[in-house]
Formats: sequence, structure tokens, C-alpha cells
Amino acid sequence: MVTTSSTANAQRSWELAARAGYAVSGVLHILIGVLALRVAFGSGGEQADQSGALSTISSTPFGAVVLWFSVVAFFALGAWQVAKAIHGRFGSGDSGERAKAAGRAAVYIALAFAALSFARGGGSDASTQTADLTAKLMAAPFGRILVGAVGLAIIGVGIYHVYKGWKKKFLQDLQRLPSGTAGPAVRRLGVLGYVAKGVALGIVGVLFVTAAVTADPSRSTGLDGALHTLRDQPAGVLLLVIVALGFVAYGVYSFVRARYGRI
Repeated sequence: MVTTSSTANAQRSWELAARAGYAVSGVLHILIGVLALRVAFGSGGEQADQSGALSTISSTPFGAVVLWFSVVAFFALGAWQVAKAIHGRFGSGDSGERAKAAGRAAVYIALAFAALSFARGGGSDASTQTADLTAKLMAAPFGRILVGAVGLAIIGVGIYHVYKGWKKKFLQDLQRLPSGTAGPAVRRLGVLGYVAKGVALGIVGVLFVTAAVTADPSRSTGLDGALHTLRDQPAGVLLLVIVALGFVAYGVYSFVRARYGRI
């Protein structure tokens, strides 16, 4: 009986830590949105991506504490997704949901390592890392095809985010919220957040495809490069402001998901 109780308490603690991962993700998205607004108006110093957001956190008085908390939360959420991918909680034979869980696990564990780098006093340049990774892929056999495939996959993820936001499919994630009680504010945050993030991911994917077509790894510059590319288009400043506000909206929605969402 004691063993059963201890196991339940341990799982509950793990779940709380995993939910904190969504909250930390919300903070990062809000900071990325703020940094993107600075890019839009030409006052940006930090990169408008996760490395810029983590750098901003590290410069605050309690930044080290927040970063170590982020490491634990992201690792917990990543490990939870690994467990879902292995054991499954979606019904028998649902390989699609297992694949999504595996993909989410990779994202959150990567964020955990990025936060760890900043927590230990280091840092990372996401744009440079993306270009370096692209160069390594291109050096492999059929490298340009691999880079193009990565770009198409990212575009697909971006399209899925737009679809999930526009069709309000994200409401299915809020399982702990009584059915039909998600207010208009939550719906608007989710729609704007998912659509904006999808657009940004789509541009990231296009940059990968461009790098593959031109055999130029420097073209794939990650999220920061995608946002700068968007700004330089006709009406780009307005579009970037909308996307930036969308990232802020997604961040606020992430707090709702941390409390009420399934993990």
C-alpha cells in the first residue's frame, strides 16, 4: 500500500513538473513575441528565437534560478512525452499519436539542453546552429535532398499549426476544462497563437528548402531568420507585428494549457 502511494505521489510530482514545462514554454513564446516586435520596429538586439528569449531570462536578477527551473520542467515534459510515445495512451495501434508524442519529446528535450547551456553560463546561437546543421546534412550523401525533406517536413508542421488554430482543434487538448467552458478569450488566444506560429514555422521550412535548392547552408537561419525575412517583404512590418502578437497570444494560451491541458 505504501509502495502504491509512493508511486502515485511520484507520478503526480512528475506530472506537475511536466505541466510546468508548458508554463515555461509560454514565457519563452511571450519573450520571442516581444523580441519579434523589436525586430519589426528596428530596435532588436537579441535574436527573436529561443536563444534570444533564454538570453533575456539569463540577464534578469533571478535568471539563473528560472533557467534551472526551466531545465527541470522541460526535461520532465520531454520524458513524459517519451513515455507516451513508448507506452501510448491513445488506444491501440494509434501510431500517429505516438509519432506526435515522439516529436514533442524531441522539441522539449532540445529546449531543456538549450536552457541548460544558458544556466551553466554558456549560451547558444540558434541561427548559427541551424546553418551548421544544414551544412553537415548537405555534406552527407544525398544531403541536399535531406535538407529539402527537412524543410518540407517543417512546412507540414507549420500547416498543421495553422489548421489546428483555424479549426480550433487545440480545444481538444484542454481535457481538464469542462466541455464547452473555454471562453472566447481562450479561443482567440489559441487561434491567433497557433496560426501565427504556423506561419513562422512555414517560413522556416521555406528557408530550408531554399538552402537545399541553392546549395547554400547559410540560407537556413531558423526562426530569427524567418522573422527577419518576413519583415523584409511588402507590408512585412505589419505582418511581423501580427505574428509577434500571435507568439505572445500562444504564450498566454500555454499557461491555460499548463493548467487544463492534457500532457
